[in-house]
Amino acid sequence: MRTLYEQHAPALFGFVLRLVEGDRARAEDVVQEALLRAWRHPEALADDRGDVRPWLFTVARRLVIDGERRRQSRPSEVAAPALEAVPAENDDFERLLETWEVADALSGLSPEHRAVLLETYYRGRSVAEAAEVLHVPKGTVKSRVFYALRALRLRLEERGMTR
Repeated sequence: MRTLYEQHAPALFGFVLRLVEGDRARAEDVVQEALLRAWRHPEALADDRGDVRPWLFTVARRLVIDGERRRQSRPSEVAAPALEAVPAENDDFERLLETWEVADALSGLSPEHRAVLLETYYRGRSVAEAAEVLHVPKGTVKSRVFYALRALRLRLEERGMTR
């Protein structure tokens, strides 16, 4: 293992460092994991298989890809200033939960439906103003509002949020 490390770790580290955009800690972790996998799979190190470096580079590249996929599947971390926006204890907690549910239901609508509801309900624009902002006819705005509200109501009913 020591020989394997001495022969391949510097080149592997340089390769991985470029993949992780200069994050030295991540690069070190990936190199360590790649070498650990080589140790766990001695058949990859057999002399009859040829040079082990391409195998190590492939393992390292896949580890970086898998790590990025894991990172993207998790919710993003909240920065300290965002924590200041958390409501105080005396705020209406139920209203906050309801707001989150509505926002989540809105995110499931088509972009056109979200846009028309945003303009008419949240920004308080008239049908004519919304039509001008969205660059669509007034009739299209009316139609989209109707179908957007219908779809939103259905999504909220599915969540058990009917009154």
